Amino acid sequence: MSTKTDFIEDIATLESHYGTPPEAAIKKVARRMTPAYRDWIMASRLCMLTTVGPDGTDGSPRGDDGPVVLELDPGTLAMPDWHGNNRIDSLRNIVNDGRVSLMFMVPGSANVIRVNGTAKVTADEAMRQRFEKKGRLPITVIVISIDEIYGQCARALMRAGTWGEQSAPEDLPSVGRILSELTEGGIDGEAYDQAWPGRAAATMW
Repeated sequence: MSTKTDFIEDIATLESHYGTPPEAAIKKVARRMTPAYRDWIMASRLCMLTTVGPDGTDGSPRGDDGPVVLELDPGTLAMPDWHGNNRIDSLRNIVNDGRVSLMFMVPGSANVIRVNGTAKVTADEAMRQRFEKKGRLPITVIVISIDEIYGQCARALMRAGTWGEQSAPEDLPSVGRILSELTEGGIDGEAYDQAWPGRAAATMW
């Protein structure tokens, strides 16, 4: 029995193993905050921050007791960097290479909202003051310029049973609402949400 593994080396070969993305997967992408994406992200207290730098990549969980980011304007988010172990791997990467990705999670929801963009780090006093808590300030603030926002397919968290029986907040925007908003009603959000459980069950594995 051969132990050699053949790896895919080009995009055309990779794409040949997969079908065409469905309409919703393309139209779910926004270039700045929308009302539904805003509601979702502001409900998130947990975010995974990914950066890239000269020494490789870094993934870092970011959590808070309220929204994990602040919206400065529809195209810009700010994330406080609270006291930690001072390794500052993510911050070093951002200073060297501003490309970042964020994954926002809400307990009980199998959906994840993703943001890709570029970031800078500031120790500006006025910016730090915006995050004051009990007389304490973050050491620095990460300011993120949004390139794209979109929802991640829920199947990964569903397969893992990540939240168990915990339910998402009732007012959390559904994927259907997001799609309906982005397409100005071109996609029937209510029908999408109703069809999703059956579609997910049939294509989970």
